[in-house]
Amino acid sequence: MEYINNLLQVVSDFVWGWPMALILLTTGLVLTLRTAFIQFRGFAHGVGVASGRYDDPAHKGQLTHFQALTAALSATIGIGNIAGVAIAIYWGGPGAIFWMWVTALFGMAIKYTECTLAIQYRKIEPDGNIRGGPMYFIELGMKKYFKPLAYMFAFCTAIAAFGAGNMVQSNTMAHSLVDALQISEDSVGMARWIIGIIVAGLAGAVIIGGIKRIGHVASYLVPSMSAVYVLSALIIVFLNREQIIPALELIFYHAFHPTAVVGGAAGGATVWVTFTMGLRRGLFSNEAGQGSAAMAHSTAKVDEPVREGLVAMLGPFIDTIVICTMTALVIITTGIWDSGLNGAPLTMRAFDTVLPTYGLWMVVVGIMLFAFSTVIAWSYYGEKGIEYLLGSRAKVPYKWLYIVFTLLGARFDLQAVWAYADTANGLMAVPNLIALVALSGAVVTITKKYMKERREGLHQPFKKH
Repeated sequence: MEYINNLLQVVSDFVWGWPMALILLTTGLVLTLRTAFIQFRGFAHGVGVASGRYDDPAHKGQLTHFQALTAALSATIGIGNIAGVAIAIYWGGPGAIFWMWVTALFGMAIKYTECTLAIQYRKIEPDGNIRGGPMYFIELGMKKYFKPLAYMFAFCTAIAAFGAGNMVQSNTMAHSLVDALQISEDSVGMARWIIGIIVAGLAGAVIIGGIKRIGHVASYLVPSMSAVYVLSALIIVFLNREQIIPALELIFYHAFHPTAVVGGAAGGATVWVTFTMGLRRGLFSNEAGQGSAAMAHSTAKVDEPVREGLVAMLGPFIDTIVICTMTALVIITTGIWDSGLNGAPLTMRAFDTVLPTYGLWMVVVGIMLFAFSTVIAWSYYGEKGIEYLLGSRAKVPYKWLYIVFTLLGARFDLQAVWAYADTANGLMAVPNLIALVALSGAVVTITKKYMKERREGLHQPFKKH
C-alpha cells in the first residue's frame, strides 16, 4: 500500500508541475481579456438571472437557472471548502489561500466560457434528454480531427468521478465522524466500513433518479447548508475580529514569503509549493477549467447561452471567494493553523475552539451534507462521460460501480485518495482548456451580440401571465 501511495503522489506531482500551472493561468488570463473582464461587468446580471427573473418554462431544458447552479455547486461546495482549505494551509501555509483566490478570479472567466459553450453546442434529444459538456462542444465546435480530444475528456471524466466525486468525499466523511466520535483504534476499521455502506446506500437512492432528482435535492440541500456554515464562520470571525487584518496580512505575505515550517512538515514550504498547493486546492474546490460544471449547466432551461454562462461564473465566487475564505479566516484567526493538524480535523478544531461542541458538530454535519451533495452530483458527470464513450447502455452499470467506489473510498488511505483525485482532475482539465482557447472567438461573438441586444432593451425579465 505504501508503494501505491508513493506512486500516486509522484504521478500527481508530475501532472501538477509547471506546465499545468502555466496552462491554467494562461487560459484564465486569455479568457479574462477576450471577454473584457466578464467576471466583473457581468456579475450583477448573472445574479439577476440566477434569481429566476428570466426563467421561461417554455425554454428547452431540464433545470431552472437556479437548479442548474445549485446542481453544479453541489459538486463544488464540498470537502474542498472544509478539508481542502485546511490541507492547502497545512502544506502551503496561509499564502496558499491567495493563490486559491487568483484561481477563482480567473476561474470565473473560464467557467463563463465553458458553460456558454455548453449551451451553444448541446444536443437535445426527442425524449428531452440533454447531451452537453466539453465533449460535445469539442465535437460540434471544433474540426472533426479534434474528436480524440472529446474522447480524452470523456474518459478522464469517467475516472475522475471515482476520485474527486466519491472516494475523497466518503473518505473525509468517515475520517471526520471517527474523529468526532472518538472511536477507539480497534473499532476504526469497522466504523469506516459502516459509514461507507450508509453513504453508498443513500447516494444510490438519489443517483438512480437522474439529473432531475439531483437538481431537486441540491436546490434545497446546498443553499441551506451553505448559509449555516457561512453564518457560523462569520460569528467566529466576528468574535476574533481583531485578528482579521493580521490574518489577511499573513495570507498576502506568505503568498510570496512562505513559512519555514508548515503544519509540522519537515522541509518547510517554498513559493512553488505554496503556489501549486493553492492552484490544486482552488481547482479541486471550484472546478473551473475541469469542464464538469458545463455538463450540469447544459441542462438549464434557457435559449440564450450567455445567460447560463453568467450564472455559471457565480460558482467560483460563491465557492472559493466566499466559502473557502470563511474557512481560511476561521483557521487563521483562531491561531491554530500551524498546530500540526491537517485536513478536516484542523477545520473542526478551529470551529470548536470558539464555539465548543456546536462548532465541532456543525462542521461534521457540514462535511456530511456537502460531501453527500458532491457524491450525487459527480455521479451525473461520470455517467455523462461513460455515455459519450460507450452509449446509454453503459449508464446503469456505471452507476452501480460508482456506488461501490463510494463505499470503498471510506476505507482507503487518505493520501492515496487525494493524490488520485488531484491527478484525475488535472488530466480532465487539459483537453477542456485547449478547447476553451480554441473556441473563445465564438464566445466573444456570442457575448458581444447578447450585450448589445441587452443595451437595446431586447432581453427583459420573463413576465408570468
